[in-house]
Amino acid sequence: MTTKTIINTEKAPAAIGPYSQANQLGNLVFTSGQIPLDPVSMEVVAGGVTEQAEQVMKNLMAVLEEAGASAKTVVKTTCFIKDMNDFVAFNEVYGKYFAELAPARSCIEVARLPKDVLVEVEAVAYTA
Repeated sequence: MTTKTIINTEKAPAAIGPYSQANQLGNLVFTSGQIPLDPVSMEVVAGGVTEQAEQVMKNLMAVLEEAGASAKTVVKTTCFIKDMNDFVAFNEVYGKYFAELAPARSCIEVARLPKDVLVEVEAVAYTA
């Protein structure tokens, strides 16, 4: 029987609620949504969607790395953005992290995100 492992790293923001940064079951990794918090100050990074997307992706990569996964092993992401007018700017940042082997993706405009941020990304990946 495979057991669930909780993934936690100081290189990404601590959970701000009753959840884990990620869970691993066998070779599958399921991340929680990452928002643009600085992992040290736990404050939302200054700037617009570009700066926030960059921090989100750094946080996501840190969680994946802690689990033994990477951008290359992500099979699906779900992206939440506050304003679909930011889609192009978000994609410019997102695309830098998934230049090779782009995962399947959903991108959804939402009314509101935690801490009133502009973007959140969660992922499903595997470990090799």
